[in-house]
Amino acid sequence: MQGREFDINAKNQNNVVCLKWGTKFDSEYVNRLYRMVKHNLTIPFRFVCFTDDANGLDSQIETFPIPEMSFITGPERGWKKLSVFNKQLGNLEGKALCLDVDVVIINNIDYLFQEDGDFRIIKDWGYPESSYVGNSACYRFNIGQHAEIIECFKNNFNEICKRFRNEEEYLSWQMKKKGILQYWKPRTAISFKHGCMSCFPFNLFTTPKCPSDETKILIFHGNPLPREAINGYFSFKRPQRICRKTYWLKKFWEI
Repeated sequence: MQGREFDINAKNQNNVVCLKWGTKFDSEYVNRLYRMVKHNLTIPFRFVCFTDDANGLDSQIETFPIPEMSFITGPERGWKKLSVFNKQLGNLEGKALCLDVDVVIINNIDYLFQEDGDFRIIKDWGYPESSYVGNSACYRFNIGQHAEIIECFKNNFNEICKRFRNEEEYLSWQMKKKGILQYWKPRTAISFKHGCMSCFPFNLFTTPKCPSDETKILIFHGNPLPREAINGYFSFKRPQRICRKTYWLKKFWEI
């Protein structure tokens, strides 16, 4: 493939990477993510999806099989996301910006490649302020430099599963131990539920607010998902997640 996004001979390669497996998210999530990246990233990049099913993906999206991690058993917990830390990651080199397929990009994201540091991640809002845990919906690392993370995970799978609730807890612990754990600037990436929606019961009467220009990415975890937020979301069981129709989100999601 040729063009601005796929200059595979470019120095200091910038790779935007996502993973899609199973049936929770279909190909259109990846296609939308690609279009949002293309619209909001002005530096040369490759967009790569590691997946078990490439059907329906845009022809401009590069695909590779998800690196093998057959030793994983039990609850999902996002463990497959650690596969990007293989020593060999397809034919990619340079930096990898990993994004969940259900994020929504609302501003230019050049900064996510330009900020210094060996590893950067979102500071997770779901843990105490004193916690070091990051949220793996958006993080960046140097390809091929952290293979020991997978090796440790493979050799100590049962113990790690008991100690850590999910892959982002384990990943954050490993990067902290290596002394390279750094976070994006505050509000670079925020939770839609916690950063845009009002808390219960005010969410029943107020439309979620569009964040300021300092925010680059909106993170969606659980319900509502982007389409649900745009159309409005209702739940008897979890009224705190009820979301009024959020029309401003549509222009970013349906780009």
